[in-house]
Amino acid sequence: MKSPIIIAAVVLLAFITLRESTFVIDQSEQAILVQFGEPVGEPISEPGLHFRTPFVQEVRRFDKRLLAWDGDVSQIPTLGREFVIVDTTARWRISDPLQFLRSVRDESGARTRLDDIIDSVARDIVSGTDLEEIVRSRDWQVDVKEVEDEAVLRGDVDLEKPKKGRERLEQEMLAAASRLMPELGIELVDVRIKRINYIESVRRQVETRMISERQSIAERFRSEGQGKSEEILGQMERELRTIRSEAERQAAEIRGRADGEATRIYGEAFGADPEFYAFFRTLESYRALGENSTLMIDSDSEFFRYIESTRRR
Repeated sequence: MKSPIIIAAVVLLAFITLRESTFVIDQSEQAILVQFGEPVGEPISEPGLHFRTPFVQEVRRFDKRLLAWDGDVSQIPTLGREFVIVDTTARWRISDPLQFLRSVRDESGARTRLDDIIDSVARDIVSGTDLEEIVRSRDWQVDVKEVEDEAVLRGDVDLEKPKKGRERLEQEMLAAASRLMPELGIELVDVRIKRINYIESVRRQVETRMISERQSIAERFRSEGQGKSEEILGQMERELRTIRSEAERQAAEIRGRADGEATRIYGEAFGADPEFYAFFRTLESYRALGENSTLMIDSDSEFFRYIESTRRR
């Protein structure tokens, strides 16, 4: 009865021993065997099945891929004493797992050291550089003719091409920080300035200045528009006076021709029968007097000639 139990115990012990004796390394991993807290042998970077001393050695795994680092946002004065907020980021990998284990132990320790190193390097370089060099690229250039900013037109803004530019500064940060990486077992691949901005107090001043400049430009546009409007209205008024003058001249010519034609017709009518024409015109004048009109004239007036002749009849 004891034999099967012993066999089962031996099999179980053999299985546990085999499991503790082997381990698998993934393609994205590298490992170091640690015995009693000290590394043993060379780093293991080949993927696949590997062996260790059971119950004595443990496996410390490290990532072989690129890892991201994001620094804390720092407030740094530039060479021109403008206080800016700088946010940096970096990419790094574990190049020497053995040195990495001895110096920083794990990724958390590595990020702490990167915080100290990269933030310090970024602060040193930014504080010794003009703001224009930080925010502009080396190939940055501006056509002044296409810029409407009042400060640019006054010459208050430097539009010269930067001597270094942001890319060169980032390369300097990478080079300065990389000198301290071998002792950590780390390869620093890239360092970038992710964001640059003014501090809150300076940002408000800049925004106020930008608003003032935009208002000045808007006022200039309004003034130019008002002047153009006055010019158009003046031109319209001149054209209107010309049109009215020409219309009045044409109307006078038409009235003159009409009066001449009427005079001609009157003349022809008077010449055809002068007595009848005189009689008709006199009747017209009688009708103009109206029913309640009073006219004080001599009874022998020629005006009553036809009325008197009618009475006599």
